[in-house]
Amino acid sequence: MKRIFLMMFIAGSLASCKQGDSSGSAAAGNKDLAKVFEDYYQDGLKLDPITATFNGDNRYNDLLPNYGSEAYLKEDKEYYTKYLDKVKQFKREDLNEADQLSYDIFTYEAQMALDGFKFHTEYMPFNQFNALPITIGQFGSGSGTQPFKNVKDYDNWLKRLNAFAVWADTAIVNFNKGIKTGMVLPKSLVVKMIPQMDAMVVTDPTKSLFYGPITRLPKEFSDADKKRLADDYKKAITTVVVPTYKKLGDYLKGTYLAKGRSTSGLSSLPDGNALYAYYVKLQTTTDKTPEQIYQTGLSEVARIRKAMDSIKNVVGFKGDLPAFFAYMKNDPKFFPFKTPKQVLDAFENIHQRMQPNLKKEFTHVPKCPFEIRQTEAFRAASASAEYYQGTPDGSRPGIFYVPILDATKFNITSGMESLFLHEAIPGHHYQISLTQENTSLPDFRRFDGNENAYVEGWALYCESLGKELGLFTDPYQHMGALGDEIHRAIRLVVDVAIHTKGMTREQAIKYMMDNEQIDEQGATAEIERYMAYPAQALSYKTGALKIRELRTRYEKKQGSKFDIAEFHNQVLKDGAMPLSVFEAKMDAWAAKQ
Repeated sequence: MKRIFLMMFIAGSLASCKQGDSSGSAAAGNKDLAKVFEDYYQDGLKLDPITATFNGDNRYNDLLPNYGSEAYLKEDKEYYTKYLDKVKQFKREDLNEADQLSYDIFTYEAQMALDGFKFHTEYMPFNQFNALPITIGQFGSGSGTQPFKNVKDYDNWLKRLNAFAVWADTAIVNFNKGIKTGMVLPKSLVVKMIPQMDAMVVTDPTKSLFYGPITRLPKEFSDADKKRLADDYKKAITTVVVPTYKKLGDYLKGTYLAKGRSTSGLSSLPDGNALYAYYVKLQTTTDKTPEQIYQTGLSEVARIRKAMDSIKNVVGFKGDLPAFFAYMKNDPKFFPFKTPKQVLDAFENIHQRMQPNLKKEFTHVPKCPFEIRQTEAFRAASASAEYYQGTPDGSRPGIFYVPILDATKFNITSGMESLFLHEAIPGHHYQISLTQENTSLPDFRRFDGNENAYVEGWALYCESLGKELGLFTDPYQHMGALGDEIHRAIRLVVDVAIHTKGMTREQAIKYMMDNEQIDEQGATAEIERYMAYPAQALSYKTGALKIRELRTRYEKKQGSKFDIAEFHNQVLKDGAMPLSVFEAKMDAWAAKQ
């Protein structure tokens, strides 16, 4: 199903940049089809107001649907069925090129959403990685996506928060249905969920994460409003937040943990192989089989290991690759930072160093503001570096968040340059912002780009641009980039092996540690992510390989006439889409050159 509303590390921006030559020009297209697409988008926001808030649409900030309820799932399925039927009433061959692209994207996405309902994934309503209880904490902290600028904002949040208790009750009901049908989470994931719930249980409401908005009350609020809101928030924390998280934590500890499975992959679930095949298609937007993806992973791991060996030899390290990993992971010279600010400044330095070459390869850039921030303390321990969307009106910038638990332990060989290229510029910030700034696209394409293979594929492709953009001059940063690349290749191997070949959690952790610079804690978190979020990790490499394949194809065909900036513009200007649709679109463009 499409309601992956917890993917907060991707989306967003400012709606004003005009991307010349956009094939998404709605004005010249079929107005009746445009109306269907707009109704689809607007009805989708009502059905999923969390997404509306992420997109900067504040009309539904007081709503939190009971996402896992039978009534909601029925309405969701009817929504996709209704609009798929409406769109299919139009003859594709009668539409212009732009509308045909929208038609292809919509019909693919809607059908994939409908195909997912038969698997009852609501029986595993959350885990340690994708969890509405975590999202609610981020929203309620006062420093996240939920706005807290006026009294109405504060009251909206209280209404949304009150609905959380109903959602939690339904989650427990669904967990119990999963127990009865054998569709349960691995025990190793459940033990990670319990402390996440327990951390929200406090005796003093003013010490709660959810009291954060009150500590940031705007000065212009009246004294009466300040007092009322403080009282209301304390009451909500005491009567809703704490009891709800305690109920979830107690249930996980007292009931669900004992019912969790000892296996790691989906193949041990009823119809688990079919579910994984569905997830593979959903996440890669290809017809590749799990086995094909697995073999690609093995091949890519071998190729990248050879490149790593060459760098090891260039720097004169005596020893094998695992010893080189250990050296980079532990030598004091790779830990130069003393304060979080120094870490953030180092990322900004990367940004500035690539500016001259960035201007050569990208002639269309976002107008959305961009910031680098340290990840908030309350979630830093379990967070990865990530990109958070800006709002369409630019009131919230695109933000590259960096978790820094201890600056003195921040390792510069971890791939800082490739990380910035991926999560920030020109990765997610350019791709997502330019899409949302392209007002000629239908809104469902501007704001609902959930095609991971395209989105994450673009970001990983951007990591390969390091040398072109004046980075990777330090062999250790290049090694870090190769480390990031092999990490994505390893994912193809272990994700498929976990879910189809019986690879255990422990075996997957060992494979990862044997082939990249990662410690056991990091490898464990990664493997457990793949267990919680099957096939999502396949999207990165699959998409990046496709973009690189197309670039190489056009470079050979066009020779000296190949324009890298125009290639990047064509890749980005129409937004996220299934890779099959994307390749057809790009080939049509190349044929005209």
